[in-house]
Formats: sequence, structure tokens, C-alpha cells
Amino acid sequence: MWRDGQEDSVDSIILATGYRFQPDYLTGLGAWNDHGQILQQSGRSLTVPGLFYVGLSFQRTYASATLRGVGPDAALVVRQLRRALRASRQDERS
Repeated sequence: MWRDGQEDSVDSIILATGYRFQPDYLTGLGAWNDHGQILQQSGRSLTVPGLFYVGLSFQRTYASATLRGVGPDAALVVRQLRRALRASRQDERS
């Protein structure tokens, strides 16, 4: 839902977190644990279906939150997202 009240249906969300990750807008989704750590594996949320991250510190490697590391992480997230969307579409047809 947008600020003006308009709603859009989405299949997935990719959060490109930038340099100051402030995930307050995810409060209530169960996206992180009691210590504030994002519950993810290789950029895919472990608790929120269709939620993906790019640019988290130590998302996969030490370089994940750097220009050198974000590219490979983003490529992996796109591959995961494509698989998830294909599976979702197959489920809809079943």
C-alpha cells in the first residue's frame, strides 16, 4: 500500500539496502530476530516469502555491502527471484 492509500499487487520485493539499512518499515513481518539480525540466506528472506535483499553486510561474503561484492550477490538474488516466480506461476496453474 502506498502513502496515498493506493494498493498494488506484487509478487516479490527486492530491498537494495544502501549504506544505512533502516528496516523499520518491516516491523511486524518477522523479518529479523530479537538481536536485529535479518533472517536471510544469500539474500532471500527465511521468514517472509517473496522478500529479497541486496547490499546487506555479510549477506554472503565480507564484500557483500561493497561495490565489489554487491554485483555477484545481486546476480544470485535475481536467479533466486526468477526461480521463485516460476514456482509461483506453476502453483497458480495447478
